[in-house]
Amino acid sequence: MTQTPDSIIEKSDTRNSSPSRWEVTLRALRHRNFQLFFGGQIVSLTGTWMQSVAQAWLVYSITKSSFLLGAVGFASQIPVFLLAPLGGAAADRVNRHRLIIATQTASMLLAAILAWLTLSHSVQVPHIFILASLLGVVNAFDIPGRQSFLVDMVGKEDLMNAIALNSSIFNGARVVGPAVAGILVAKIGEGWCFALNAISYVAVIVGLLLMNVHCERRVSQNSPLADIVEGFRWVNGTKVIRALLLLIGLVSLVGMPYTVLMPVFADQILHGGARGLGILMGATGVGALLGALTLASKTGVTGLGRWVAVTCAGFGVSIILFSFSRYFWLSVALLLPAGFSMMLQMACSNTLIQTMVPDQLRGRVIALYSMMFMGMAPFGALFGGALAHRVGAPITIAVGGVACIVGAGWFGRQLPELRIEARRLIVAQGMAGGEPVQEMNAQPVEE
Repeated sequence: MTQTPDSIIEKSDTRNSSPSRWEVTLRALRHRNFQLFFGGQIVSLTGTWMQSVAQAWLVYSITKSSFLLGAVGFASQIPVFLLAPLGGAAADRVNRHRLIIATQTASMLLAAILAWLTLSHSVQVPHIFILASLLGVVNAFDIPGRQSFLVDMVGKEDLMNAIALNSSIFNGARVVGPAVAGILVAKIGEGWCFALNAISYVAVIVGLLLMNVHCERRVSQNSPLADIVEGFRWVNGTKVIRALLLLIGLVSLVGMPYTVLMPVFADQILHGGARGLGILMGATGVGALLGALTLASKTGVTGLGRWVAVTCAGFGVSIILFSFSRYFWLSVALLLPAGFSMMLQMACSNTLIQTMVPDQLRGRVIALYSMMFMGMAPFGALFGGALAHRVGAPITIAVGGVACIVGAGWFGRQLPELRIEARRLIVAQGMAGGEPVQEMNAQPVEE
């Protein structure tokens, strides 16, 4: 009988030869390049979350408008929806290492400009819109490049773990960044949050420059447009990837506006002010961090499809309950399962997609993932802001939660058919996410 890595770990009697649970969870960190990436991202993403919260509070404090709050979210993310296919094609054609250095440098410059405008007391809402839009353009190239770059740093064997740890960095920063931003905004203003974010990019850029990574430039005989069309056709013809992306798009469209409307809850409903906003966003980040670490401790893809369906439904239930809460600390507690479920769904979907996609299409397929995850969010932010302006933020969030539950039910009904195609694709790529590939022939990936 073939043993899985989990059973080997559990049955071994020799402590020195058996990896601990933490060694399994952090196994991608044995790669020096990923260590540099991990360390730089911890600092940089903390700054990014500080800027995100401070920017939302700045817009709201200037305008007191939930519609404009949603509109800024739309401006910052709509470029990802429109330009991510170009970013994906670039990630499949150019040196991904150099691409990420360029995008991180551009992000640093944009943060510095926003800091200068704010600290000089000359910032206006149009400035925020323009800089948010430019950052969205940068992200359209950065996200596909950065996600595709993971396999270049750690190889296929540790890719699943690297994806989970990358998500844990994002959400660890989501815990610290909003909390720090809430304190700084209340004490010294939004401008210093933007300045610290600009400085934080130095860490990730230095880490990237110190890497010794072999990242080949992929030569294509097709035009960029033909490459983009090829990516769309492959996804459209692959039912399991298409279903995962549609569910991600639904959650981003109707579920994620709860984060955009958080300043409304913090100020008008829960009366927590800027400090309360930081705590609420931090609670979501704590839950999401736990979700990412849950995935990182898993050594195989078995069951991830069912996790996607269950966590999507759990997210919907959590934000519905949050929308009805009028007590600050109860709302904080409800955001823990919301963050856990949302991030676990997205990270599991990302893992499944990356284990099924051929290397030559990785950047383009991840670009479509970016379009659904971040690209649909601006439409949700605009719609959520407009609906909240008419019927209120609580009803808007509750409606989104119901839609997420319906989407989870639809995806769950598709699983028996999808698991067969998923197993075939994973075996074809030789990427069982830590499980012996031959075992994938013997059991469905969702059971």
